[in-house]
Amino acid sequence: MHQAFEITRTNRKVLAEMLKNYSLEQLNKIPDGFSNNIIWNIAHTIVVQQLLVYKLSGLPTMVSNEMISKYQKGTRPERDLTQNEVDEIQALLFEPISQTETDFNSQIFKNFHEFTNNIGFTIRNVEDAIAYNYYHEATHLGMIMSIRKFV
Repeated sequence: MHQAFEITRTNRKVLAEMLKNYSLEQLNKIPDGFSNNIIWNIAHTIVVQQLLVYKLSGLPTMVSNEMISKYQKGTRPERDLTQNEVDEIQALLFEPISQTETDFNSQIFKNFHEFTNNIGFTIRNVEDAIAYNYYHEATHLGMIMSIRKFV
């Protein structure tokens, strides 16, 4: 499983670079033909990782319910974020992954609610959730790469 966490960390480094290299205006811009923006996609990856691993295990998440309600599947950006909000999202890129690895190694994920996602992939246990997460994050990185061409 160590490799799965390293893949996620590598992806998060790319996301951190996006936050560093794009202006607040660019992060918030929703180009024509898109339903979200760069910063929404980044926050969404943070939230979904927590939902896949912790929520499906019946454990508390490291992100607030407010953040979950703003960035979970089915949401869209409601307004432009402030720099303080972007900074809060940036602060959540790495610590939840490190804590997840620690928690995984401590074997706290005892119970898991099996879940079949909208593309038909069944996540049966925490190992599946961690593996699916890096696929999910890669999908959103691809979306960000597309969006950045128009901002």
